[in-house]
Amino acid sequence: MNLPDSPAPRITPGGRRDVGLVTWAFAHAAGRVTGTRPPAVFLTLGRHRGLFRGWLHFAGRLMPGGRLPRRETELVILRVATLAGNEYELTQHRRLARRAGLGAAEIERVTAGPDADGWSARDRLLLEATDELHATEDLGDATWSRVHAELGDRTTIELLLLVGHYRMLATALTTLRVQPDAPRRR
Repeated sequence: MNLPDSPAPRITPGGRRDVGLVTWAFAHAAGRVTGTRPPAVFLTLGRHRGLFRGWLHFAGRLMPGGRLPRRETELVILRVATLAGNEYELTQHRRLARRAGLGAAEIERVTAGPDADGWSARDRLLLEATDELHATEDLGDATWSRVHAELGDRTTIELLLLVGHYRMLATALTTLRVQPDAPRRR
């Protein structure tokens, strides 16, 4: 795991002028939903307005709009964030995972990976595929066969893009030193 030299954001989250009214309002609404201040991921990436809109559309098709059940999506995202050592995604998605139905023990067990006791066969398969994709940027034939038999064409494609997307996002957030979102003030 590559830890940042400095925790200070390299590009600070933007204000209304920096990100535009629509992104600023969206980030504030998202913060109300998650119980945090406006998500720094949106206010930082939103500084590149056109790219942000395209990314947000794509990301939204994976989560929350994907074919995988939300619980499984969050399981995969948490594993990617764990493997990437990205505290922002871990903090954000632990909250979302609880809302999606993952229990505290499951969220904690994600760090131990697919070999930990207690996973269902499907959860274990998703975690194994995530680990293999992270380690090799590919799936061997045996893993591919198991994943494809379980998920079918469209959901297998989604899983591959979900892992790749969150790995890319973790890289960007780590490099930008985006800090976890503070809880909303009451």
